[in-house]
Amino acid sequence: MTTPSTSGWEAGAPSALPRSILVTGASGGIGQAVSRAFGSAGVHVGIHYHHGKASAESVLRDIERAGGSGALYHADVRDAQSVEQMVSLFSRDSARPVTFVCATGVGPGQVLLKLRADEWNDVITTNLTGLFYCLRVMAPPLQVQHGGSIVVVGSYAGYQGSAGQAAYAASKAGVIGLVKTAALEWGPDNIRVNVIWPGWQRTRLAGDAFPCQEEWHDHALRRPPALNEVVRTVFHLVQVKDVSGQIWNCDSRPIVL
Repeated sequence: MTTPSTSGWEAGAPSALPRSILVTGASGGIGQAVSRAFGSAGVHVGIHYHHGKASAESVLRDIERAGGSGALYHADVRDAQSVEQMVSLFSRDSARPVTFVCATGVGPGQVLLKLRADEWNDVITTNLTGLFYCLRVMAPPLQVQHGGSIVVVGSYAGYQGSAGQAAYAASKAGVIGLVKTAALEWGPDNIRVNVIWPGWQRTRLAGDAFPCQEEWHDHALRRPPALNEVVRTVFHLVQVKDVSGQIWNCDSRPIVL
């Protein structure tokens, strides 16, 4: 397996893959795909999970069978101390330069008038407050290495809204503001923070809400994006050196600025 080049990670140098990456939500569909792809490219992968230990272990086995390396990290992103411990252990045990992909997310559906306060709080705490906890402990390791990348998995729902997904849409709208603010504050340290919108994917999160063939009328291409294209977008954003504070929409739905 070829070891990725790590020369020139600092500003003004050619793009390069990191030597290590921590993927939160790596037991979920998008997180699994991202983890396997970076592992197959020779990047050491930190595989985070909360409840999905079996899925995380499966991802690690796949990476190791392909000749790569990785490690499992259990954490509840809703708990600041748990997140801090995870990032600290990953940073201590992993070769630099490191990078981060934040793919944790929950989204149980309920119309606004029937949405309970505890359901709202769980989604907001996981998707938005959890990202806040992650970002603030991910920045220092990147500052030490004079820069790096954080890619956050957001959602088109945070821009457009989504009927029956009030808490999810609100949390993902908050993600946009949080990421853009982090990019502005950390830009002088050469830390890039970007959001991708992966579009509809056949994951546990989408569940039964995944549209049927006749329901793609709001997509110009009348189809969702392929998961491998989403992963390729993450690869691109991890490597480019002059892009930060941006939203990358992976499907063909319109964005009006």
